[in-house]
Amino acid sequence: MSPVIIAILSALIALICGAAAGYLYRKNVMEQKIGRTEEFAKNLLEEATRKAEENKKEAILEAKEEVIRLKNDLDKEIRDRRNEVSRLERRVNQREETLDKKLDNLEVREENLNQKYKEAERLEAEAQEIHDRQQAELERISNMTMEEARDILVDRIRKEAYHDAAVEVREIESKAKEEADKKSRNIIAQAIQRYAGDHVAETTVSVVALPNDDMKGRIIGREGRNIRTLETATGVDLIIDDTPEAVIISGFDPVRREVARIALEKLIMDGRIHPARIEEMVEKARKEVDNQIREAGEQAVFETNLHGIHHELVRLLGRMKYRTSYGQNVLKHSIEVSHLAGIMAAELGADVQLAKRAGLLHDIGKSIDHEVEGTHVTIGADLAKKYHEPDSVVHCIMAHHNDVEPQSVEAVLVQAADAISAARPGARRESLENYIKRLEKLEEIANSFEGVDKSFAIQSGREVRIMVKPEDVNDAGTLILAREICKRIEKEMEYPGQIKVNVIRETRAVDFAK
Repeated sequence: MSPVIIAILSALIALICGAAAGYLYRKNVMEQKIGRTEEFAKNLLEEATRKAEENKKEAILEAKEEVIRLKNDLDKEIRDRRNEVSRLERRVNQREETLDKKLDNLEVREENLNQKYKEAERLEAEAQEIHDRQQAELERISNMTMEEARDILVDRIRKEAYHDAAVEVREIESKAKEEADKKSRNIIAQAIQRYAGDHVAETTVSVVALPNDDMKGRIIGREGRNIRTLETATGVDLIIDDTPEAVIISGFDPVRREVARIALEKLIMDGRIHPARIEEMVEKARKEVDNQIREAGEQAVFETNLHGIHHELVRLLGRMKYRTSYGQNVLKHSIEVSHLAGIMAAELGADVQLAKRAGLLHDIGKSIDHEVEGTHVTIGADLAKKYHEPDSVVHCIMAHHNDVEPQSVEAVLVQAADAISAARPGARRESLENYIKRLEKLEEIANSFEGVDKSFAIQSGREVRIMVKPEDVNDAGTLILAREICKRIEKEMEYPGQIKVNVIRETRAVDFAK
């Protein structure tokens, strides 16, 4: 065997021996470390167990102490409750004893009352017996029964009461007259001071100039037939007095008064004044006034720069030229409200056209006569719906007097513009509105009776002239109708002075000679 091989084998053997020795050494070292670690863990476990036992004992002691404390508190509370219950029981027992004593006293009182009641009944029976004997004796002495004596006494007392009452009434009336005279003077003085005396005259009369005073006789006609025809056809009152070269037309309805004025002026210019001509001229005057109404409505629409309004609404706007509200012309008021609402809408960035349109139409219900029932707000809204106005305009009309709650800025602006126009100094006078309403109420009452053809309130409401249908009401029936209308006016109206009810029944026969 060669030395090289021997050396290699020796090296291998040495390497193997070294590896085995290293393995055995490392295994021994690891076993020692594991043993030490297990012993350390065992010691830790024993220490933790010992501490846990100590903590457990401490917790048990604390719990026992807490239980003892709670038990002591509960015992104390139970003792307090028992003491309170004992105290309440003593109070209840005392009250029961008091109630028993009161009950005994009540029984004694009840027995005493029963005895007194029996005694009172006995005394009452004796008193009634004495009263009956006395009454019988009095009736025997006076030779009259108790009822007769009572009637005589009541009659005497009634006469004395009437006399005293009459004296008292006379004194009260005397004092009332004195006070009324003083108060009436103050009221009249205040009224004269506050209102212009010619205000009603300016708004309820028109003056027509005459070329000469001879024309007055021609207007009156033979036996007054011309003036009666004119008054009957127009529903106004013609006043022909000593005023030189002038005739006064009186009537509360401006449209009727304007028709009468135009018709009378045409008759004066024509010179032919007789009943047939008068009726013809009145009809022409009505057509002319209708044209003026239409033109006034168109002018209002043009002035406010609004378009697309139904022609019937335009005509109704024109009628407002002849309507007043508290002395304020309704058409001018509506135009003013339209402009004010438009200006405010422009400032606030709202719909200017809607505000102006609603402002112009907000009082359109006032153009309708009293034949249509309802407020002017409701009537105006119905008219706007009927003639296809937008819902927003209808809402503004409904809301301008708070009949409904305003739901848009434009509705609030129309409401404010209406208040501004009405509240400015000199815009309105309430007396004229009440005056017009009284005259309209007069005609409404008269028209409500069957057989009435036309009725006209004239003489500033001091007279109502009623034209009846001759085929429905005879001559005797006119007297009954006048009386019934008077009673209705007295019942439903308040007015100064008196009102003359003039019922007229007229039959006409017209034919033509050919």
